[in-house]
This record gives sequence, structure tokens and C-alpha cells, in this order.
Amino acid sequence: MKVLGISGSPRENGNTEYLVRHALSLFEPGSFETEFISLGGLFIKPCRGCYGCKGAGKCVQDDDFNSVYQKMAAADGLIIGSPVYFSSVHPQLMALLDRAGFVRLWSGARFSGKVGGPITVARRAGHNMAFAQLLLWFFINDIIVPGSSYWNVAVAGAGGARDAAKDEEGLSHIGRFVANMSRVMKALQAVK
Repeated sequence: MKVLGISGSPRENGNTEYLVRHALSLFEPGSFETEFISLGGLFIKPCRGCYGCKGAGKCVQDDDFNSVYQKMAAADGLIIGSPVYFSSVHPQLMALLDRAGFVRLWSGARFSGKVGGPITVARRAGHNMAFAQLLLWFFINDIIVPGSSYWNVAVAGAGGARDAAKDEEGLSHIGRFVANMSRVMKALQAVK
């Protein structure tokens, strides 16, 4: 089974990347194949609402979207991480998710049967809004979201990159989420 982790942060080697990579590292190697994508350095335009994707199975805009989208479509599991910007998800990540949702909707394929969930990281506050924003994306795209012992959030950023590694409580909740996600994915695989 394939799990794709996406960091929606523009920062390379930052806290969001660290958390998504950490989550991916917790999947059992023999049972899961993982892949990481950072949106940092990629160019993804906002959705134009043009409906050019209707029936096409891809977006008609020319940027880095379609290559990321193909990996999302091929994955069995999705973990999507974002830094919190004024209580919201990073704009480039939302551009990716908006367009991915529309391509799936208008192609009729949907993301049904995939398993996944969000991770957010903030310096102080705003997690709830950004985390809810991502959860709503997972839910509207018919993706199964396992729970954890708390939300998959971490506090980091005041002291620079990799502060997230010091948030033991946040890492513990992410670990629990990955364990639950693994169980759900294995159970779904067994009934296919």
C-alpha cells in the first residue's frame, strides 16, 4: 500500500516537512511504501473555476499541479501537512487541494476509499481553524480519516526549523494517528 505525504510549506527542511516525514517514517516498511512531496519550489496556481477538468481527468492549467495530482490519485493513503498562516492553511497547499478536489469531482473518480488525515504546525495558535480546513477537504473528498489521542498538531517555529522535533506530545499524537491509519488501511486491504 502506498502512502503519500505532502508538505504544504514553502520552507525546505522546516517544521512541516519534519512532521510529515516523521509520520511517514512510522509506517511499517514491509507493508507500506511511502513517498514525500514538498510544495516548496513547485508552482501551483489557484483554481480558476473554468471546469476545463470536467471529463478530462486532469487540470488544463500548465504548472506543477498535474504531476502532484497523479501521485495523490495513485496513493492509497494521504497525509497532508501545513504550517498555520493567520489561522489558515498555506495558500499554495489550498490551491493544490482545491484543484485536486475539482479534478476528482468532475472526472467522477473521487478519492473514495483512500485513508488519510492532516497535520498542522503553528508557532502559537490557529491550529483549530487550519486543521478543520484540512479535515473538511478530506471529508468532502470521501476520504476515511482515522482519529488519534488528540489532533495531529504541533507547536513550533519560534526557535527556527526543527522545533517540531521537541514537541513530544505532538509527535505522540501523530504516532497514534499513523498507527490507526495503518490499521484501517490493512483492514480495508483485507476485504478487497
